[in-house]
Amino acid sequence: MEPDDPLLKILVCPLDKGPLSLLVPGDALYNPRLRRRYPVLDGIPQLLPTSGEQLTDAEHHRALRRLADRDPGS
Repeated sequence: MEPDDPLLKILVCPLDKGPLSLLVPGDALYNPRLRRRYPVLDGIPQLLPTSGEQLTDAEHHRALRRLADRDPGS
């Protein structure tokens, strides 16, 4: 997936139905509210609740840094 993919505007977390953020380079979608990462395999988001993984505090902070690094407005 690419950051400008229109699909990102409609994809939501299967658990809380909130928006997801793409972790560049397009290898995962992230829900910072629940600290869950969902893989993107061959360009296809894996959004089953069981496909997501819980991130540790350190992983969560790294993911937030990755999101901030790609957003010049932050």
